[in-house]
Amino acid sequence: MKKIAGLVILSAVLILLGIAIGPVEIPFRDILGAFSWGTLKRAFSNPDSLRGNSYIVLQIRLPRVILAYLVGVSLASAGTASQALFKNPLADPYIIGISGGAAVGASIAALYFPQYMGFFALLGALLAVVVVYRIAKVNGHIPVDTLLLAGIALGFFTNALTSYLIYVGRERIHNAIFWLMGTFNGADWGDVKLVLLPSILGVGVLLFSWRELNLLLLGEESIAMGLDINLYRKIVIGIISLLTSFAVATSGIIGFVGLISPHAMRMLFGPNHKRLLPASALFGGALMVFADILARILLKPAEVPVGIITALFGAPFFIYLLMKKKRGELFG
Repeated sequence: MKKIAGLVILSAVLILLGIAIGPVEIPFRDILGAFSWGTLKRAFSNPDSLRGNSYIVLQIRLPRVILAYLVGVSLASAGTASQALFKNPLADPYIIGISGGAAVGASIAALYFPQYMGFFALLGALLAVVVVYRIAKVNGHIPVDTLLLAGIALGFFTNALTSYLIYVGRERIHNAIFWLMGTFNGADWGDVKLVLLPSILGVGVLLFSWRELNLLLLGEESIAMGLDINLYRKIVIGIISLLTSFAVATSGIIGFVGLISPHAMRMLFGPNHKRLLPASALFGGALMVFADILARILLKPAEVPVGIITALFGAPFFIYLLMKKKRGELFG
């Protein structure tokens, strides 16, 4: 419990820093003032009545930080579930092509059906995970090399398709290139509402089914312990796709959070998903907020896409995991 409490405190500190840091320096007393009952009441009843620092805190920075945290929670939880589902320590929504599939769906929706972006991203993610699963499956198992090759191949294809869609509809998709690299710039409460329910639903189901996730790691042995493995695999695929698709629809393609978080927390909490899942979710949220803070301050006043930040420390971590896998030090 102390470690979980530490992650909660870390999350709260980073959220506070995310609200405080930006092009405009806001004193701490003004941040506290923005959360007074009177100001919050005005924000709910008439947001346009807010002025000065209160407007910046409640209408610009707070939704951005909350969105970043929810996206981090979603991607970290999806990564943890992916590694259990594929019994593979290198599985991650970004690496195995699910994020790319969601990006294609979101791009199609942005061109033709902008009001259904989340739904189309979900369809793209579902299709991507089914394709990767079918390609990588060999005699009921998912070998690491086949999984990675299938994910990389699908990633190249979806990236090309998304780029083509953006090129064709460049006049209708504003800031699409920046979005492709992952960003929380311009986030508002509408984005938070879009991702809030799927993240609560998806993460909640995973948290309540930690026993089944533990059994998935046993493979066919789990059948003898009463788990309908085929049905539960479909459920987990749906949850991974749900979490990833809405994250992509609101923030673009952000990689490696779902890879780093489970591994970092596994070192502290062990492989039991009862503790690993909540720890990974909390750490993923904190990690994403931290990456967004770096994105804002590295080239201040310009902003670096947050996907570049996560890739800068995620890619070396992935190489490190590959070396450990080569030496047989990872499960799967």
